[in-house]
Amino acid sequence: MNGAQSMLAGERYAGTLRILHWLIAVLVLMTWPLGQMIGFVKEDVKLDFYLIHESLGFLVLWLMLVRIGARLTSGAPLVEAPPLEKAAAHAVHGLLYVFLIVMPVSGFLATNAHGFPLKWFGLFTVWSPIGKSPDIAFTLSAIHTWSAWIILALFALHIAAVVFHHVIRRDGTLYRIL
Repeated sequence: MNGAQSMLAGERYAGTLRILHWLIAVLVLMTWPLGQMIGFVKEDVKLDFYLIHESLGFLVLWLMLVRIGARLTSGAPLVEAPPLEKAAAHAVHGLLYVFLIVMPVSGFLATNAHGFPLKWFGLFTVWSPIGKSPDIAFTLSAIHTWSAWIILALFALHIAAVVFHHVIRRDGTLYRIL
């Protein structure tokens, strides 16, 4: 019997969490490279890249807040693993949650501090809690940039753990989120 066949329904994350996991993953995989490309695009399309990047990032923020609420109310399936492995998994997941909040918040505030309000997908302007604040704009931008790189490193650790469990251990860990 393979990992998928041996899993019980209660050993999977709730459907809402599984959908949010994959939706946020796709959005991050779109938003992250888009943000990296902004510095390399022609000036006549740069603002379009910013608009899409910022709008997707703001969407990630709200979906993460929903995900945290769903996670707190539905819990997580129990997993048997050595204590160190469990601690590492909790640390990586916890840090991913933290930085998937920190990154869009710092990006949103940095944009505002630089004097550019977020016009979400061109539909409406999002209220700015700080307005133009050049004195903190650089710090917020640095937090945003560092958060992006930290998320990339955490993502790499997460994928390495997925490969380890699915290919080497051949357990049902991956099926918990599918």
